[in-house]
Order: sequence, then C-alpha cells, then structure tokens
Amino acid sequence: MSPSTATDPHPTTSPRGRVSTRALVVVGLVVSLLVAAVVSFYASAQPDGLEYVAEQVGFIDRAEDSAVAGSPLADYGTAGVEDERLSVGLAGLVGVAVTGAVTFALVWLLRRRGADRD
Repeated sequence: MSPSTATDPHPTTSPRGRVSTRALVVVGLVVSLLVAAVVSFYASAQPDGLEYVAEQVGFIDRAEDSAVAGSPLADYGTAGVEDERLSVGLAGLVGVAVTGAVTFALVWLLRRRGADRD
C-alpha cells in the first residue's frame, strides 16, 4: 500500500477492483426482468393510495377510464393472455424492456451530444 492510500480515508479504488459498467448493467437488467416477470405477480391486490383515499372520501364513483384503458397492456396485464400469472409477467417484461430501451437511447444521445461539444 502506498503512503497516500494509507492516510486517505476514502481511497479511489477498492481492494477488490472495479466492477465494469457492462457487468453492472447486465446484472441490473437481469434483476429487473426477474422482478417484473416473477415477483410482480405477488404484488398487493389492494387499491393503491389514491384509489384508497377516493374510496374513503367518497369520490371513487367520479373516476373515469384512462385514454389508454383499451391498450394491450392496460391494467397490469397483457390482452389476449388468459393465464393471469403469464399475463402480468409479460406486461412486466414489456415494461422493463421499453423503459430500458428509452433509458439507453437517452443516455446514448446525451453522451453523443456531450462528445460533440469537446
């Protein structure tokens, strides 16, 4: 250990080494897909906070369907898939895939834009 790292309470490198960005992204993606496909089925069937308050206060009857209520992925499921577990899992997978694609596209565009400034 060099003298500078012996006295530095926050060294810039860890003893184990760095985790590559690619490994971090892959592990994050796998965990996200597992949560979306498997764990999402076990989410609470109870109403969310807004819906609960609307029931308690008495204005739930004024609620209207969303403009996208008839879409293939409406209401946390996949239209046309009869098995509820599979339907919810597929909707979760599609949600993760779309969110990931938009995120990666934005990061790519912003990095490219930053490189053009240099």
